[in-house]
Amino acid sequence: MLRARKMRTLLLLLLFIYEARSHAVSTPNFVLLMADDLGIGDPGCYGNKTLRTPNIDRLARGGVKLTQHLAASPLCTPSRAAFMTGRYPIRSGMASRSQVGVFVFSASSGGLPHSEITFAKLLKNQGYSTALIGKWHLGTSCHNRTDLCHHPLSHGFDYFHGLPVTNLRDCKPGEGSVFTRALRLLVFLPLQVIAITLLTLAVLRWLGLVQVPPCIFFCLFFLAALVLGGLLCFLHYFRPLNCFLMRNRDITQQPMSYDNLTQRLTADAAQFIQRNAKTPFLLVLAFLHMHTALFSSKDFAGKSKHGAYGDAAEEMDWSVGQILDVLDELKLANNTLVYFSSDQGAHVEEVTIKGEGHGGSNGIYKGGKANNWEGGIRVPGILRWPGVIQAGLEIDEPTSNMDIFPTVAKLAGSPLPEDRIIDGRDLMPLLQGRSHRSDHEFLFHYCNFYLNAVRWHPQNSTSIWKAFFFTPKFFPEGANGCFATHVCFCHGQYVTYHDPPLLFDISQDPRERNPLTPTSQPRFREILETMQEAAARHAETLRDVPNQLSLGNLIWKPWLQMCCSSSGLFCQCDWEKQVGRGSH
Repeated sequence: MLRARKMRTLLLLLLFIYEARSHAVSTPNFVLLMADDLGIGDPGCYGNKTLRTPNIDRLARGGVKLTQHLAASPLCTPSRAAFMTGRYPIRSGMASRSQVGVFVFSASSGGLPHSEITFAKLLKNQGYSTALIGKWHLGTSCHNRTDLCHHPLSHGFDYFHGLPVTNLRDCKPGEGSVFTRALRLLVFLPLQVIAITLLTLAVLRWLGLVQVPPCIFFCLFFLAALVLGGLLCFLHYFRPLNCFLMRNRDITQQPMSYDNLTQRLTADAAQFIQRNAKTPFLLVLAFLHMHTALFSSKDFAGKSKHGAYGDAAEEMDWSVGQILDVLDELKLANNTLVYFSSDQGAHVEEVTIKGEGHGGSNGIYKGGKANNWEGGIRVPGILRWPGVIQAGLEIDEPTSNMDIFPTVAKLAGSPLPEDRIIDGRDLMPLLQGRSHRSDHEFLFHYCNFYLNAVRWHPQNSTSIWKAFFFTPKFFPEGANGCFATHVCFCHGQYVTYHDPPLLFDISQDPRERNPLTPTSQPRFREILETMQEAAARHAETLRDVPNQLSLGNLIWKPWLQMCCSSSGLFCQCDWEKQVGRGSH
């Protein structure tokens, strides 16, 4: 009798342990690490021999490395919208019809619509604690500075600490401005016109050919002073108004300080994991590296072989290591899916006012950020989940950053929304070897609003066809980017249209150097016809939605400007340390 009772107790205990483990596996934690403008040629595990990334490499050794992982857009805002929602950004209105494809002001009214469903919303409904630390760049407010309709807390995150827009050159004194081209058109060109007009009128009056009333000269001088004053105000006030850190709904540092910024954000991410070690959690750590302005702490400055870019990259790698160490210390690694990627390729045109290159490496691939050559969209993709995903595996199948949405949702036990198209695909069958083919037969590459290229991986074929409907005009001739405009644009005089489309076999020509012809590829017309039909079917699934990146939504609106003090334009505060001690 006693023995039977002990056996029952032992069986119940084993059943309890089994159910506990099953429950743990069915509700893993998620740590999603998103770099900004990191090239696929930068990490050591993707072939770099001189940039030190031991922690990213450690992550790759312990998990799966995707070699054909693709951003859904080559620009920050639309790429992150796709990552968060699992949908092409054109479906949510996060694809611009103009040259400006991202938000540059915190006081803009556009942003990720509240009707969109992020993976954070789904996981929050499943009982997860959710946090986004770092860069958001998907909008802030709609109608007034307090509605925060586009803010991370309105999209399923319980906690936010970071930069609501992006890390611009203008945020760091002495780094120059991303608005150089706009300032040239809006300030220097008008000043030149006014100066020429003044000189012409003065000469004509001096020669006695025209009687010019003094008030005309006064008005022209006043107009010049107004334009120049506007420039000075912009240069003086942009940094405090636009470059600030938030915790949840409050500004905690305005203007943002780069002093130990990576350490502060990393420490907060580690504390979030520690606070939620006993409950399921989702952490999105969206690094400010490698977007300019580049920055690094004194422990990393001047230590790499690649200048300021290498210093920043190695500091980011340190941050990755800190997060992995916390998971190990808390014995959470075996129950946590870790994902590392970049929102798009390296910004090859990033050159400072001193002529120093501040962009990264896209390896063998052509192009970079803001265009859909492979260098702009092929990004690092690493996933680790010990005991569930095989360590050291390499997969060369087309995958997308949109795939994280359905993958995370399914693992967390959340059904996918049925009232909308989800373009991402669950990665787990591919990662676990249950499937050897990507579920993406076709992928569509957008340049802002415009369908730029189509990728086709036919069933039962090793070929991966890529057809371009237009390509950017690189400048200067022979360059690997659009250096005259700082980024490549998506329509008009800045692109070359192709009829028939430019066709490549990426599996044989990943550098995209040798476009195919009817002579070199007998199935040329058949392949293009199939891809154009797929593009037409895809276009039929699109619906008209409000353009979140219209000029009206992009411009700076004073009534949306957030300020941490009541002193008007003189916004200045630093509560980071005080708030940090009591953050929760």
